[in-house]
Amino acid sequence: MKKEIEMKIRYIRVSTLNQKIERQLLKAHPDEIVFIDKVSGSVPFALRPVGSKLLKEIEFRDITSINVSSIDRLGRNTIDILKTIDYLHSKKICLEVDNLGLKSWANGKENLTFKLIISVLANISEMERESILERQQEGIRIAKAKGIYKGRERGSSETKKDFLSKYPNVIQYLQKKNRHTITDIAKLCDCSKNTVMKVKKYLEEEGKN
Repeated sequence: MKKEIEMKIRYIRVSTLNQKIERQLLKAHPDEIVFIDKVSGSVPFALRPVGSKLLKEIEFRDITSINVSSIDRLGRNTIDILKTIDYLHSKKICLEVDNLGLKSWANGKENLTFKLIISVLANISEMERESILERQQEGIRIAKAKGIYKGRERGSSETKKDFLSKYPNVIQYLQKKNRHTITDIAKLCDCSKNTVMKVKKYLEEEGKN
């Protein structure tokens, strides 16, 4: 199929529905087409709702560059980030990172300095995420040991609507035509299998009403 006119893309990612995107638009150009994902950075790029759509666009449109505000918008898994960059290069697409002022493709070939720097930053981003999760779990353990852990009060109830609003990514995966397994969705969305099953149950109940 014949490709269309050249396109420049700006890819934006936020982890939750209520996060703002303005900061990621600070260096946007008027001629860029914006793709916005609302999904955890731990989800592989190719499995994201909008990331997967962008990869399909690449096959049929003449995209010359993709801009991100920082490398962690592309992901928080070093291997997945480098895999995505390699794919872009195979299509002669340049990745530009605003906060670094660097381009992955220069003079018709891969920028090796870019790849080295990105590898280091991607590893740092991945370690930061793991460290945050560890601190959260450690904080909960300490609070429980002191008897001051403030989870939801025993006997209190949470409406189905409130519960579902916390897991939009789980809902997206459950509603896809090519559904993933419960285990896959739990891994992709950083939650337990019980949470995925509960979301599934509530969605089925809503469908019957």
